[in-house]
Amino acid sequence: MSDLDLGTVRAFVAITEDHYFSEAAARLGISQQAVSKRIARLESDLGVRLFFRSRNGAELTADGRAFLHHARALIGIADQALEVLRGRRRSLRVDVLDTRLSSVDLVRAFHQSAEGVDIEITTSNGLRTARDAIAHGSVDVAFARFTGTPDEDLRCVPAYLEPVHLLVDRDHPFAGLPEVPIERLSGTTVWMPGNAPGSEWAEFYRLLEAAFDIEIDATGPDFGWEYFVEEIGSGRRVGFAGEGLRLPWHPRTVQIPIVGPAPVYPCSLLCHRQNHHAVLSRLIDFVTAEFRPFDPRHQWLPDADRAAFTHPH
Repeated sequence: MSDLDLGTVRAFVAITEDHYFSEAAARLGISQQAVSKRIARLESDLGVRLFFRSRNGAELTADGRAFLHHARALIGIADQALEVLRGRRRSLRVDVLDTRLSSVDLVRAFHQSAEGVDIEITTSNGLRTARDAIAHGSVDVAFARFTGTPDEDLRCVPAYLEPVHLLVDRDHPFAGLPEVPIERLSGTTVWMPGNAPGSEWAEFYRLLEAAFDIEIDATGPDFGWEYFVEEIGSGRRVGFAGEGLRLPWHPRTVQIPIVGPAPVYPCSLLCHRQNHHAVLSRLIDFVTAEFRPFDPRHQWLPDADRAAFTHPH
């Protein structure tokens, strides 16, 4: 016997209470023909006849009477399960690469604009772990750079483009400039110990390196942001950082915008298409409203990112 369809069981219980297929259809909000099809399917699945026609409408057969108690129990359990889930208020779980990044600022702005919203922030290794976390339901949303065609179950929404800035010490020749033309960085070695091999951000900076004759030094170890800014402030190295990255303050570190064009790091919101968390659609609407598309006249993106970020979605 095949698994019972709760829709057919619900139609059976409705008819036993209303006695007429037409009234049961009105209660369920479907057509009388649909009710008849559901009962025919249920009788086929059970291998018995459940009703016979009488002057008083649909009457239960002996098998129908034997099944009624169990049918009501099935519907009752199903309704209780639905009520528990509908009444359960679970935080929207949001995955970010680092809590210092602009993605957290975007989520914070959403949280401040939306009343009654609970959000839980988690950190991971970016896209390498976020996709599995979304698929398994351990997170609802992830912010990461994504290229290519997403799986049919994965929704990808452009979130923001973050300008890349140069970090130097106060004695560096660029330190007094309001902005640095990217052509002047040709031949420069930029230290980025956090560029993990195989990560989506390491690939971005590899493409930036090739496009503008910049050498990326990813040697580590990566001792964290405090160590990073100390090394920059010492004058021994220069680095890159996103415009919105909340770096630890250091008295000798200067952050300068890059222009002509300005390289921008693309970040997308990723979620499962079948995730129906009540807050998720509101977050997507907020991110979409805040998004500003790629401007090829003044900004640079790798070719693989341009199509998704050129037009608003």
